[in-house]
Amino acid sequence: MTDLARTVHALRQTRFSGWAAWVPTVVRVVAGGFFVMVAMGKFFDYSKEVDDFRSYEVPWAEVAVPFVGVIELVGGILLVVGLFVRPAAFVLALNMVGALATAGRVEGGSFHLVYGPALLVLMIFLCWSGPGRLSLDERATGFRHVFVR
Repeated sequence: MTDLARTVHALRQTRFSGWAAWVPTVVRVVAGGFFVMVAMGKFFDYSKEVDDFRSYEVPWAEVAVPFVGVIELVGGILLVVGLFVRPAAFVLALNMVGALATAGRVEGGSFHLVYGPALLVLMIFLCWSGPGRLSLDERATGFRHVFVR
């Protein structure tokens, strides 16, 4: 097996076995759904989001809103289905760092200073833990029995 193949295989593996392997599953599905929901707001209420981004001092707000929306939408969908979980969680973690550095710094509030840090911690957890059960990543590395490894 080549180094690249070993790396891809390792990225698709979960660190947990047995019942504990369900923890990353729950985390990725709930967090992924949340990211999809937030991303949809960036497209359905574009002008308000652009105004918000401007107030957060985000440069090129007209471009940043759809860019961030696509990152959150695609990343959220990847988490929900469990495909490329670690890379998606890494990109979404960077997104949360950006959100905390902009909206969290300027506006604060429970949404930016509670959900943002919580999602950042959850994305770091998924980068470490892997996809958990019922993921396309798991299926790509071969079928695993649901409760025993």
